Amino acid sequence: MKAKVLSEHFMDEAMYGLSLSYGTDISKMEKVADGLAWKDGGHNKFLESIIVAIDIDAPRYWWSQFDTYRIGVTKQSESTMHTLMERELTFLDFCPGVSAISISVVNKYIRAKDFMAAKVNLPEGFLQQRVVVLSYMSLRRMRKQRYNHKLEEWRVLCDNIASQVTKPQWIIETKGV
Repeated sequence: MKAKVLSEHFMDEAMYGLSLSYGTDISKMEKVADGLAWKDGGHNKFLESIIVAIDIDAPRYWWSQFDTYRIGVTKQSESTMHTLMERELTFLDFCPGVSAISISVVNKYIRAKDFMAAKVNLPEGFLQQRVVVLSYMSLRRMRKQRYNHKLEEWRVLCDNIASQVTKPQWIIETKGV
C-alpha cells in the first residue's frame, strides 16, 4: 500500500471561520485549533473545511472497507473496465501473497480477451490506484475508527498520511486520551 498527499486546501479559510466564533484575529486561531481539534461534538467542525487530496494504491479488499467513508469523500479510480485488458498481469500488480496460479488464470482470460472472466477471477489482492479527496475531519474519524484494525493497511495509511499533512496533531488524538 502506498499513499501520497498531493495537496491540502482551505487551512486559512478554516482558521478564518474559527476566528468568527471567537471574535479575534486569525493569527491567534492555530493555538485555539490545537485545543479544539481533538474535541468532538461540533467543537472541531473547522476540520471539515480543510481538504486533502491523496493518491492511494491499495488492494481491492481494502478499498471495499474504505468505501465505508463516503461522507465528505470523493474518489476517482484506475478503472478495471478500461485497464484490466491492456496487458498481462505480474506479481507487481498485487499485494504480497497472491498465488502465481491466480495470476495465471486471470492472464489466460486476458489473452483470450474475455473481460468478464478476467474480472470475475481477479484476486482481491489486485492493487488499484485512486485519488481521494477528503477533509481533516474524515481523516481524523478514519484514524480513530481504523488505526487498530486487523488489516495492517489501515495503520500504514494512517501513519503515512500523518507524516505528510501540515497539521498531523489535528488528525491524531494526542490530548484527552
